[in-house]
Formats: sequence, structure tokens, C-alpha cells
Amino acid sequence: MSFSTSVLHPAVRPATEVDCDDILELIRALAAYERSEHEVKVTRDQLLAALFSPQPSAYALVAEDQSGQVAGFALYFLNFSTWEGVHGIYLEDLFVSPTQRGTGLGKALLQSLAAIALSRGYARFDWSVLDWNQPSIDFYSAMGAVPMDGWTVYRLTGDALRRAAGQAGPPEAG
Repeated sequence: MSFSTSVLHPAVRPATEVDCDDILELIRALAAYERSEHEVKVTRDQLLAALFSPQPSAYALVAEDQSGQVAGFALYFLNFSTWEGVHGIYLEDLFVSPTQRGTGLGKALLQSLAAIALSRGYARFDWSVLDWNQPSIDFYSAMGAVPMDGWTVYRLTGDALRRAAGQAGPPEAG
């Protein structure tokens, strides 16, 4: 995704292939924070393909601490508003390592994504937050974000996804 990096906060930059191991480590730390580490299945190769293939399906920014080490990331993809007729950004994950919280890196990542959205003429910037994650809810509210009352997120996975596609469940062991 091309955009002028001048819209990014000085501590934030687009992720590169070299950052994949750091991003993967931060994904695992995020999953542990969300009490879901057993659900992480992504591999380094999958992450590389998603972020850096000729037609990436997702994008990432990294935030660096004062020593230049990757201390946070934001992984996002584009959505589309049929009502507005333009793209938007959907933030899949944002995480700052616990030792760097309160340093402004989370805010820098959000500000950078908002600036990317504005610079590209996108209509909105969306994400979800777990109901119990009050520190994040407070942080997002302080940034001016508002919850989308009246909307509930739905998801199909596993057997339910296969059934919805008209496919039988996994084959029986013989």
C-alpha cells in the first residue's frame, strides 16, 4: 500500500519483512493478554505472504521504542463502505509490549492509521475491542473513538463455516 510516510508518527514506520519475527512475537503476546494463546496458528511464512506478497491481504505498521527496537504493531486491512463508496481501514490487531505501555506508542500507531486513512481519502477507521478490556476501551474513548451501539459482530468458523458453504464436516477417520 503506497502512502507518504510523512503522515506517520516519528516512532512508527511501515513493517518490513525483517520485522516478521517481532510481529509474530507480539501477536503471541497479544493472544496471551487476551487469554487466547492456544488459538494462535499463524506461521512466519503465512505472515510474510499476507503482508508482503505482490497483492498483500493485510498491512502492518510497527512502533519502535527509543532504542529502535520494535515494541508495538498494528495489523490492518482495507474494507469498503458501500454507503460512502470508498475504502476504510479495519484494524485487526494493535499491541504494544507491556514494558512500553504509557510511552505513547499505542497512540502513535492509532494516529498514524488515522492519518493514512485521511491521506488516502478513506471514509472510516474501524476495529473491535473485547468487552472486558476496559484499559483499551478507556484508551480508545480518550482518542475520540465511539462504540458502534446496535451492531453485533458475527463469525463463522470450523464446522459452521463448512456447513454454511454446503460442505460436510471433516472426513471420518477410517
